[in-house]
Amino acid sequence: MSDLARVAIVAGPDAGHAFPAFSLAERLTRHGIAAVVFTGRRWRAVAGARGIVVEELPGLAAQADDDDTDAGAKLSHRAARIATALAPRLVERRIDLVVSDVITVGGAWAAELAGIAWIELSPHPLYLPSKGLPPIGAGLEPGTGPAGRLRDAMLRTAARRSLRQGERQRERARGGIGLHGRCGHPVARFVATLPALEVRRPDWPADTHLVGPLLWEPTDDVFERPTGPGPLVLVAPSTASTGATDMASVALAALSGEALGMAVRVVVSALERPRGITGADGVVIGSARQDEILAEVDLVVCGAGHGMLAKALAAGVPVVTVPGGGDQWELANRVRRQGSGLLVRPVEAGALASAVATVLSDPGFGEAARRAAASSSAVVDPVRIVEGLLAARDG
Repeated sequence: MSDLARVAIVAGPDAGHAFPAFSLAERLTRHGIAAVVFTGRRWRAVAGARGIVVEELPGLAAQADDDDTDAGAKLSHRAARIATALAPRLVERRIDLVVSDVITVGGAWAAELAGIAWIELSPHPLYLPSKGLPPIGAGLEPGTGPAGRLRDAMLRTAARRSLRQGERQRERARGGIGLHGRCGHPVARFVATLPALEVRRPDWPADTHLVGPLLWEPTDDVFERPTGPGPLVLVAPSTASTGATDMASVALAALSGEALGMAVRVVVSALERPRGITGADGVVIGSARQDEILAEVDLVVCGAGHGMLAKALAAGVPVVTVPGGGDQWELANRVRRQGSGLLVRPVEAGALASAVATVLSDPGFGEAARRAAASSSAVVDPVRIVEGLLAARDG
């Protein structure tokens, strides 16, 4: 790299984490900051062709002694391996600041080992526990009144046991590489979501910034528009391993004229073609720019992963969510409460058809989605935060 300020962004290879890292790297580069993304191999060629500097994240690949049956142990053990392998690379590249994805904590630990300040990047709403919220993932609205507050307190107590177990695992892993105690504090946190998808909390952490969704498209191709009459529906199965299974095939069954009672045009957007589905009249299946077609879409049916939800709502498009595991249940319920869509679980053609028909026929869902899009006016520019931190260091 040149004498420009140097920022390393560390993220895992899943699209929901790698794509926001690429988006941030592009924005930093446009403002004269040299950025390198350390991630897995999967998207290296695609991002590299866009001019993003990408290096393989060392220590990421599973090894024979990894215990992947214990998620906490898996994350901690792998984070320690990543940190020890990455820290010398950060020093060699003379990195000035590290941005570490919230679940790729090896990036934060590597920064600590190298004595470099770091920012935590959440490519979704803030999922830190809060004294004013039920546990994240429960999908519950904060309780009101004495009974509601008691419920939330009891749920937080139950969740605290597993959280403490994870903390102990991380402390042991950190001790093994010479980092003692809990993970150090980031100099800032980036929460890359729409304000409409956040919830109020009484203990919002200091130096934590809502920066808006960091969206990135892995292709320049555009979708062919399906022929025929009716509203345009985008079906986007989850890219996460925890996504609802067979969502695409069930959605196509639900969107047939016979099940829905009306004609629609359908685009199925997937990074890899879902198994067991074929094209038909009024149906296009492929991989192309989602942001481009969303300008014409009337409804999105998706798995409630943050990336697709943020794209849809940022475009003012209502949704029907089919949440799987992970944080998808939480996000789907936030969307339902905000009014931008409906939730269907388990995935079943009749229930999905009913939800689609309801959202398409009720303009209130579209109005709520446009309000969600308008909430982006409240975000801050992450580049300005990075520039400020770099200037403070140099000063």
